[in-house]
Amino acid sequence: MKHRGFTLTELLVVIAIIGALAGIAYPITSSFIGKSREAACLNNLRSLGVGLQTYIQEHNERLPTLETGRKSKSEDLPVLDTVLLPYFKSPEAFQCPADKEKYASTGSSYLWNSTQSGQLISQLVFFGIKDRPDKIPLIFDKEAWHSGKVNFLYADLSSANKQRFVVGN
Repeated sequence: MKHRGFTLTELLVVIAIIGALAGIAYPITSSFIGKSREAACLNNLRSLGVGLQTYIQEHNERLPTLETGRKSKSEDLPVLDTVLLPYFKSPEAFQCPADKEKYASTGSSYLWNSTQSGQLISQLVFFGIKDRPDKIPLIFDKEAWHSGKVNFLYADLSSANKQRFVVGN
């Protein structure tokens, strides 16, 4: 009686097929993960917008006077994560899921558009754009973590992964 088993050739063919399927599945899976992180980041920006709206209402319709960002948590500067923290349950509100290092060192994954610091929400101007809050960015990602894109929170408190303003002609 002979025992039947896999030959070396059959085993190599099965391993090659599994490898090919894994090679196909990996980019698709990583794409889905990237999209979910981008969506979570946009949701974070919307939440920051809600906290910012509360701040604006409590401060006579004025935006906070903030620095763009800081290099480390040890710097004592008025930035997003220090001034707006009372409006959130935890500091993680300032972390983009795709950010693997900036949040840990600086306390925020986002930057503030300091050209709008202290301005009345009804009188914002950015690169000649006025009376268009949907085109004036207030908060944005520190880096292009989302497939080379940066997410923005605009003055109308909408968030998007597309730049809506134009610099220059």
